[in-house]
Amino acid sequence: MNISIDVKELDQQTTMTLAGEIDAYTAPQLRETAFPYTEKKQASVVIDLSGVTYMDSTGLGVFVGLFKSLNANDGTLKLVGLSDRLKRLFDITGLADIMNINSEAEGGV
Repeated sequence: MNISIDVKELDQQTTMTLAGEIDAYTAPQLRETAFPYTEKKQASVVIDLSGVTYMDSTGLGVFVGLFKSLNANDGTLKLVGLSDRLKRLFDITGLADIMNINSEAEGGV
């Protein structure tokens, strides 16, 4: 149960590329790495999930927290590269209706 997190910062945008599993064991590492970037005023965070093979409710909770933190600081969160399985997870929980989700990874991400 591993996760790798690659972070790139350019101006006000932070891009994180995740690979592996996001579950109860790896979610704290993701939270610890990602939250400092959400606390900056008007930050833009793009998270590429194309390398994520599994995510449970703990992982969803991390994304809800990131989303709330960015909203509180007038920032934005965009999730890209979701597999059909991850997209469905966000759809059935209703999170796809409030979060900016794109199943296609963006160029340069």
